[in-house]
Amino acid sequence: MKELTGQVAIVTGAGGGIGRSIARRLAAGGASVAVVDLNEAAARETSELLAVSEGQQHGAYELDVTDGASARSVFATIRERFGRIDILINNAGVSTMNRIAELSEREWDFNFNVNSKGVFLCTQAALPYLRERRGARIVNTASMAGKRGVPLLAHYAASKWAVIGFTKSAAIELAADGITVNCVCPGYVNTGMQSRELSWEAELRGMTPEGVREEYIRMTPLGRLEEPEDVADAVWFLTTPAAGFITGEALDVTGGADLL
Repeated sequence: MKELTGQVAIVTGAGGGIGRSIARRLAAGGASVAVVDLNEAAARETSELLAVSEGQQHGAYELDVTDGASARSVFATIRERFGRIDILINNAGVSTMNRIAELSEREWDFNFNVNSKGVFLCTQAALPYLRERRGARIVNTASMAGKRGVPLLAHYAASKWAVIGFTKSAAIELAADGITVNCVCPGYVNTGMQSRELSWEAELRGMTPEGVREEYIRMTPLGRLEEPEDVADAVWFLTTPAAGFITGEALDVTGGADLL
């Protein structure tokens, strides 16, 4: 039997990138997965890629994680369809890049609303159902940027520091319910989001995108860009019985980039 057989997982921001890889890893581990994304078509595409064994079912759902009422409605629908919710992966995230002097309130709010407020609202919406399942798991996607200062990403870094703070606080508060709460902190991940960031950073620093990319690799001791699957494997571990006594952790998944 696979580690997650019989369990139901919600993965936000799962229409592509890290979220899609997490959804695929959890499905391969036996879980039924509710794929949630702002882009419903992308969510359906992910859902269609998921492995299906006996007893598994998957589904795709549209959700703006910054809308608490919508999160409650969608999660209630998922609970009704699947019969339970055991795992919540708060992965939905965004980024923009700018110098502090030019940073707009709109950029600040956009990053915080999705990256931080979205984690809070989805956690709150899922809690009634997670509390039904002793041993439920919450895993949030933070960032290496949530543990350090990052030029050009002050607003993004601050939003990810908030995710780590929320994770640690929720771990204490929800321990009595048998719910573990952890987060992963990826480094330089090879995704569509990173491709945009390469262009932004190159323009702001007067470099080429390839030059920035090569710099990211030089700053990663293991000598390559991180892949979404690297993050997905860490998230999967935190949902398995092997991680049952781990809570409140911010797990670095960076290839050593956080060490430099």
